[in-house]
Amino acid sequence: MNNIIAKSFKRSVTAAAVAVSLGVAMPAIAASNTAGSINGEATANTKITYTNVKTGSSRTITVGEDGRFRVGSVPAGTYKVTNAAGDTKTIQVVIGTGSSVDFTSTEVIEVVGRAINAIDTSSVESTSVFTFDEIQKLPLPRNSVAVALLTPGAIQGGSNFGRNLPSFGGSSIGENGYYIDGMDVTNLRSLLQFANLPQDAIAQTQVKSGGYGVEYGRALGGIVNIVTKSGSNDWEFGGSAYYSPDSLRASQKNVTNVKVNGDVDISGYNSEDKRDSLKYNFYAGGPIIEDKLFFFANVEGQDYESDNYGLIDSSNSKTDTPNYLAKLDWYITDDHLLRFTHINNETEWDRTNYQNAEDVRTVGHHGNQTSQYTYKEGGDINVLSYTGYITDDLTLNLMYGELKHQYLKVPNLSGDDCPYAWDTTNGSGWSGRNAIGCWNAPVQSLVTDQVDDVDERTSWKADVDWVVGDHTIRFGYNSEEYDSTSPGVKYSGDIYYRYFTAHENNNCTVNQTVLPCGTEAVRVITYNTQTATFGVENTAWYLEDSWRYSDDLVIYGGLRGETFSNLDGNGDVFLESDTLVAPRVGFSWDVDGDGSKKLYGTLGRYYIPVASNTNIRATRQEEQNIDYYEVSGGWNADGSPVGGLGEQFGPIVRDLQIPNPQVISDQNLEPMYQDEIIIGYQQEYNEDWTLGAKFMGRTVGNGMDDFCANDGFTNWAADNGYDNFDPHSLAGCIIVNPGEDITIFMDLENDGNLVKTTTPAEYHGLPEYKRHYLGLELTAEKALSDNWKANFSYVLSRTWGNVEGYVNSSLAQEDAGATQDFDHANFMKGAYGNLPTDRTHQLKAYGLYEVNDELAVSVNFSATSGIPLSCQGFVSTDGMLVGDGSTSYDFGNFNRYGASSFYCVGEDGEQELNKRGDEGRSNWLFNTDMSVIYQPGWSEGLTLRASVYNVFNTQRPDTYDQQKDLARGNTGINANFLRPTGYQPRRYVQLSAHYSF
Repeated sequence: MNNIIAKSFKRSVTAAAVAVSLGVAMPAIAASNTAGSINGEATANTKITYTNVKTGSSRTITVGEDGRFRVGSVPAGTYKVTNAAGDTKTIQVVIGTGSSVDFTSTEVIEVVGRAINAIDTSSVESTSVFTFDEIQKLPLPRNSVAVALLTPGAIQGGSNFGRNLPSFGGSSIGENGYYIDGMDVTNLRSLLQFANLPQDAIAQTQVKSGGYGVEYGRALGGIVNIVTKSGSNDWEFGGSAYYSPDSLRASQKNVTNVKVNGDVDISGYNSEDKRDSLKYNFYAGGPIIEDKLFFFANVEGQDYESDNYGLIDSSNSKTDTPNYLAKLDWYITDDHLLRFTHINNETEWDRTNYQNAEDVRTVGHHGNQTSQYTYKEGGDINVLSYTGYITDDLTLNLMYGELKHQYLKVPNLSGDDCPYAWDTTNGSGWSGRNAIGCWNAPVQSLVTDQVDDVDERTSWKADVDWVVGDHTIRFGYNSEEYDSTSPGVKYSGDIYYRYFTAHENNNCTVNQTVLPCGTEAVRVITYNTQTATFGVENTAWYLEDSWRYSDDLVIYGGLRGETFSNLDGNGDVFLESDTLVAPRVGFSWDVDGDGSKKLYGTLGRYYIPVASNTNIRATRQEEQNIDYYEVSGGWNADGSPVGGLGEQFGPIVRDLQIPNPQVISDQNLEPMYQDEIIIGYQQEYNEDWTLGAKFMGRTVGNGMDDFCANDGFTNWAADNGYDNFDPHSLAGCIIVNPGEDITIFMDLENDGNLVKTTTPAEYHGLPEYKRHYLGLELTAEKALSDNWKANFSYVLSRTWGNVEGYVNSSLAQEDAGATQDFDHANFMKGAYGNLPTDRTHQLKAYGLYEVNDELAVSVNFSATSGIPLSCQGFVSTDGMLVGDGSTSYDFGNFNRYGASSFYCVGEDGEQELNKRGDEGRSNWLFNTDMSVIYQPGWSEGLTLRASVYNVFNTQRPDTYDQQKDLARGNTGINANFLRPTGYQPRRYVQLSAHYSF
């Protein structure tokens, strides 16, 4: 290390040192999403040759008249770059990054045993790149989200969903994009999943937290971009095993609740749950034809078993299905490269369900078996890509991909002809429920048509990278079709019975009706939906220019044009956008001209498509009827009432939805977008440390959601003389831009004739969709020296508005773009405030310490402040009146909603309006993970590792019961208000072994 020059690095030599970097770099915005680029300076009009060290592939290009050269779409890897004089320099190319080489400088930097993280002054993006080897040295769970969460400002959101997904810059967890080998693999049905692959097959992971170029769209949060491993001229074989034994797991905390009599009882029984997981990988890679054709294959076997225990019900799930990846790289000539990736991630699960006797609870072992079955999830991904270097300055990239994903679908079980029935007559509400009848409890409440629940995607993309003087121009086009086939469902036995007793615990009130105490009653629901395939068609074109305005300043400008189309189950378009133009600009200023200080910024617009879940929810034929009846004599063996149904009472619900594109969405609907500004600064403090600061601001425009209230249309019709208008002729919910006028086709005269009609926004009372984010990010990164390296970040931020985004994590609603937020104006009263993704403080630190040549220790630490807490109560029916003052259509329709508004019962028993965040904040969350890595000198190629996740077993609450109202029409307050409903995951240990040769 004594040969290292301890001063600011010259721009001409920093790229040579980055060959062994930590992997967190700021990439050039003009680089491809599956490759990097090489640029630099040499003698004008001479030849430069770059050669991949492992594959032997080589190209020779001519330096321009200005002494500069650049080549894009260079596959990631280590390269030797040689000039006409025979001088050679070695560089590392990573995805999305520009690697620089300067043959005009006489300075030389030697890097011995450490990494120097250069500041890339050709970049304007906010991006981190992590290689497989670097990730293997950190104590991270084996999934791509864990990698994404290393980036500053990324938080784990949506714990109410039980999902491991990131939130970037105030966005919801349903607004990110995920890519594998250039193909978008984001689940367009929910936007809450993405395609999996064996983790040991990943070469590099790129995470974009904001400011990304126009090649990327269809996301408002972040981008997670994966490139898989490839074979080379070197034969490589190896394997790995990852074992997480249940014996080394801590006990998970139980969730408790307060009963009506004040006793504390278990409501979520988790302490006896068991998990045992073993995954083992075998890989091989090498040349089929040396220097030309290479293969890589990774097979991941798994042996996973879990036992989940509920209060009475329990289950066992297990799988031993292997997944695999196979990849071919064919260098047809030095100028033409063809790649094919095949991934199979289908998993078959065996599940057995059990139930204890009613008087046996929380015993931690299985009772009597109730059902056993097998189901599958996952599918296949195929990606074919081509790179052609047409000239030294012109590169063509083509990609075609197919994806199929099957969802878990429980087969119809014995008892599917028996009614879905529950006994809740003991007065303790749903928590005291008991399954009755002959249906397959607790599994088969709904039965489905025997059609695969599956998504299929077809995508192709073409782009051109063209260097013209000081300009690097990229333009391209992308088109994708996404089909979601959703089986129809209905209740077991075609009907649902839930038995009640008018009891003092519910003030002898059932369905808003005061009954004589002791009266027996039943709620009867019929429900069925259509089986259909729902389509999404998205296109995009993009054009960008990275202009080196001077030696010290790069200016970026780009335009992205997008179209979105959503189709109903009949194949008709019900939602379609014109071309949406998203401009983006940026700059990168090399302040001192030597690469040691960088000021950069971006300003841009980003659009997001409508998920196919919206098609399914809004356009499929669906019917629901809810009625309440008095009964006597209990129920029969099949769960039906003895003696039939008695007198009907209280409000009823009749909801029939028949698809019609003209009435489902606003005819002037504007797609949702987000405007973003970033200003950042980086500086090399010394040869070891790089410091950074970044400000980010985001705001959403043209927010979009479903609106399910009809009174505004009824009142407008009455005010305009349409006395025959029937609100039942409207769709159950309509896709709108909240706060704007609504234009749909309406049957104004109740004669079957639809007329295009605009109703002013004031009739509906919806506020505009608002979400804002401001964040200040501070970072410090230490290169490997003195046997350690580390990365630190702190983010101070605020996210506020009246809606979280494409999901509602407070209510655990996953319906992207169709949450209940804007279903009625009364849900939005009090909604403005700090949002569920608002964590004011975020602190992260991760790093590695090398004890000696064989032993190392790594740590990953995070601390995040709490989220805002609110009260949730039953929505007020104030104002739900028609023109003549009688009870409105919405009055009865909105009785079906649970406690999900900001109207709550006060201490005096009266309903009052509160504001989002009035109940303070949740506690801070802390997590520390640690790994010990042993690479014995006596066995080359062997690595042993022990990782402990949540070392201190800090199981703090991470979700809360925010329901304050006890029950509809009840003046009582929920005794469990603000009690924890979930905790941080328990401590567990993973033991792993890796061997390569």
